Amino acid sequence: MRARTFRRVAIKLCIKSLLWGSRVSIESVRYQHPKPPSRPPLQYGPLTLPSRYLLSPLAGFTNLEFRLIVRELGGMSLGTTDLVNARGLLHGNEGTRSMIETCKEDSPFSVQIFGSEPDIMCQAAEFLESYGVDAIDINMGCPVHRITKGGAGSAMMCQQEETVQLVRQIVTSVSIPVTVKMRLGWDEQQITSPEFAAAFESVGVAAIMIHGRTREQGFSGNVNLDGIRKTVEAVEKIPVIGNGDVRSIPDADRMFQETGCHGVSIGRGALANPWIFRQLVEWEETGEYGPAGTFLDRLDLLRKQFSYLERRFSPEHAIIRFRKMGHWYLKGMRVRKRLRGDFQMAKTRDELAAALKVIEEEGPVRGTKDGILPDPHIPVPSGPVERW
Repeated sequence: MRARTFRRVAIKLCIKSLLWGSRVSIESVRYQHPKPPSRPPLQYGPLTLPSRYLLSPLAGFTNLEFRLIVRELGGMSLGTTDLVNARGLLHGNEGTRSMIETCKEDSPFSVQIFGSEPDIMCQAAEFLESYGVDAIDINMGCPVHRITKGGAGSAMMCQQEETVQLVRQIVTSVSIPVTVKMRLGWDEQQITSPEFAAAFESVGVAAIMIHGRTREQGFSGNVNLDGIRKTVEAVEKIPVIGNGDVRSIPDADRMFQETGCHGVSIGRGALANPWIFRQLVEWEETGEYGPAGTFLDRLDLLRKQFSYLERRFSPEHAIIRFRKMGHWYLKGMRVRKRLRGDFQMAKTRDELAAALKVIEEEGPVRGTKDGILPDPHIPVPSGPVERW
């Protein structure tokens, strides 16, 4: 097994080395990985998902514009919003309401809400059902202090009786599927996800997404696949979606094989490679898949995503909102630091267009404009979780 893995890696590196230094087209490049066994369609209650690969909710990134970009590339089944404050939603907060905006192309679509007050959470769920969302996700995974200090996010895993009762009330208040995203537990001494999963299934939750780390870990260390497996084994019928450290097809294959999960949710891996969902579906259907996009492909996506923002906001406002995502694009494209800085300093559409023109002319500092780029580094928050 190790020999076969080494050969696949060696072949991949040879192909990359060839393409980084040449003008060879990448259309004919195909990677091979053993095709997985056939599985039944992924069901969220009555909702049949088009694939078993989901876009994780990720604060500041999984907005409508990015969801549309990934959907156009293919393979993604369910897109979920950033975590939405249930109270802010009910109070009509403009920023909160903008987070749930969608369109007919953005389907199926789920909104993730957070909060700790049963009445507020139920009212928010009822509002979202009337709004027309396909599913509602309850956030029990966010480790950030400003969320947990109010009893929401990962802190909900410290109060099983109250949390299960809250989830029961939300499930009974709406007719659309209700799902939960959680972590393994608060810390290594409190690995509670299997107990929560069984309890949530008993009160009617349609699916569970499990990030294989504790709250105490934040994003440090490695995902605990054995912990995810125990959560999968704790339920009888509902699907459990594995999440954490999936950046490639081998990563997803390992998640399936070692946990028995029914689907895979990807967050930062999709930011680094928006083509990953299409690659996963190709792998599942054929046992092979094409490479991620080139420098020029990524530049096209960047411009397209910005154009989608301009449909909703003024150019100046769109530029401000796009800086965070634009930084991700340019880092992945291996753009020189000074040029990334020029992009970040742009204040008008003309300045942005000029910055992108220079970036296009210069190309990446490693690789070529139309070849395979090196895999980008995916930074995550570090340090004590309490300081986040």
